Amino acid sequence: MKKQECVAMLLAGGEGSRLRPLTRYMAKPAVHFGAKYRMIDFALSNCRNSGIGTIGVLTQYKPAVLHAHIGSGDVWQVEGAGSGGSGISVLERQAGAPNAYKGTADAVYQNLAYLQEHNPSYVLILSGDHIYNMDYRTMLEHHQATGADATISVIPVKWEETSRFGIVSVDEQHRITAFAEKPFKPASNLASMGIYIFNWEFLKSCLEQDADHPASSHDFGHDIIPGLLAAGAHVSAYPFEGYWKDVGTIESLWESHMDLLGYNPRLQMNQEAWPVLTAKRNFPRSQVALDARVNNAEIGDGVSVYGNVSHSVLFDGVKVGKHSRVLNSVIMPGVQIGEHALILNAIIGEGSIIKDGAIVGKPGNPGITVVGEKSVIGRHYPASIPATLTGTRLNFV
Repeated sequence: MKKQECVAMLLAGGEGSRLRPLTRYMAKPAVHFGAKYRMIDFALSNCRNSGIGTIGVLTQYKPAVLHAHIGSGDVWQVEGAGSGGSGISVLERQAGAPNAYKGTADAVYQNLAYLQEHNPSYVLILSGDHIYNMDYRTMLEHHQATGADATISVIPVKWEETSRFGIVSVDEQHRITAFAEKPFKPASNLASMGIYIFNWEFLKSCLEQDADHPASSHDFGHDIIPGLLAAGAHVSAYPFEGYWKDVGTIESLWESHMDLLGYNPRLQMNQEAWPVLTAKRNFPRSQVALDARVNNAEIGDGVSVYGNVSHSVLFDGVKVGKHSRVLNSVIMPGVQIGEHALILNAIIGEGSIIKDGAIVGKPGNPGITVVGEKSVIGRHYPASIPATLTGTRLNFV
């Protein structure tokens, strides 16, 4: 792939309402992941590792944390890019403003001038809140070989999860014959990963036509892709083989963290040939007391463990006090857990305080208990969960 052959547009303005209370102060792509990263690090690292030197990051909802994390973008700069890439550009809109992005397609449409400035042959469109390692060069080669106008990366999902995704049907040549956004009765279990490659001039024409359509919601899944198929455009499916997770719910966030653990984890990060990069952090080395126990855990920097941690992920700056137990849980940065506390099947939001003797989660209850950011949980936390979301396994504190 030539360095300016393909420009990436990374959609990072999502509100992430299904991840609340973790997205109360930040956009969904800024949510912490994997002990020391944020979700957006995966797409940015994939671009860097794939040799894509020009990336437009489109932000909107509560972008301050995301902007601070990306900074100058030097961490993800393609090595030796030179004049072949312009690095990362943050393309911001304010939620609620008159020119706020109306949908994923409108977000790209409002930045056509940015794309025109670089005038690539191809445009790669990504989401900033998916967890996966992918070489976009292979997808581009597939796109070029099929002669498609647009290519969608696809992956099989569980049949019971198909209503969360755009579902495609394909022929023997990988050409997409049908597309249904979040169908009630799916025709297949082949899901769109929200990763698209378009021929640049073709994309420009599609977005301009969509912008003039008053009934459109200006979304790739709802409007652009179905419209292309209805018009007879050549839309190809690129079958992806590997780990991929759309972390759109609390359950999927918890599950993807559990996928990091074990002797043969489903999700493997920081492989030598494909590193996941993140902004520089200033924390001391972690320490585990002589009488503490840590089993099958992923631990960030500056962590202090004096109790027992099992099958859990602990982020930077977490402290676990003496005789406390953390099991099957995700503990976000800066959480302070006192002594004789129990954390079970939980996600604890950043900066929270779990006091001595507190219990978060109920033994025998398969639900995931979620504690919002900067919360304080005392010893007399009620035995009954204060709010349960009907039809799910989520408990909110």
